[in-house]
Amino acid sequence: MLALRRSSVAAGFFGAVLAAGATAFAGVTGSIHDFSARGWTGGESCKVCHVPHHAEQTLADAPLWNHTTTVAAFTLYRSSTLHKTVGEPGTRSKACLSCHDGTVALNSFGGAVGGEFAAGRALVGPDLSDDHPVGIAFYHAPGLVCSNCHGGRPMRLVSTLPFFDGKVECASCHDVHNQRVGGARLVRTTLAGSALCLHCHPK
Repeated sequence: MLALRRSSVAAGFFGAVLAAGATAFAGVTGSIHDFSARGWTGGESCKVCHVPHHAEQTLADAPLWNHTTTVAAFTLYRSSTLHKTVGEPGTRSKACLSCHDGTVALNSFGGAVGGEFAAGRALVGPDLSDDHPVGIAFYHAPGLVCSNCHGGRPMRLVSTLPFFDGKVECASCHDVHNQRVGGARLVRTTLAGSALCLHCHPK
């Protein structure tokens, strides 16, 4: 009986893991990050960024990283109204910038050097002075609603917008595996009524 229960628990656990993986994959399939139709992917959706074996060690926070990592020198955002100093983009942001800063090709992965670069709106570039700061400590602005990030007892972090080592990074607002929320691409929550902005910037 105990063995049956254990196997049922194990089956449930692995089923949940597989379901979560399928959900993440479904978010990429058919999205703007699905390069499987390009000749250089071999028809695969995931391997541009991830690999099951012999992963890159340059980005510790990027699971099983397979893409060439940017080493660009970034121009950081500056403003007299900032309450915190902007630091260099963290590893979660560098994972994004490794395609979007325009210094590394989209198809530079698995040790290959590619030649197809991000363009148009996808090209952020290494000049981040006109973009929302990343690598900046999250600031508890006056009027910020505690329940935006915490809930339940004891107080626990339940924010829909994650922070990384207490800092805002690209992945705080964007989900690379998410196709669309409320009509907008790759955002963690709706833009309707400026909800994404107001989550951290109460007015």
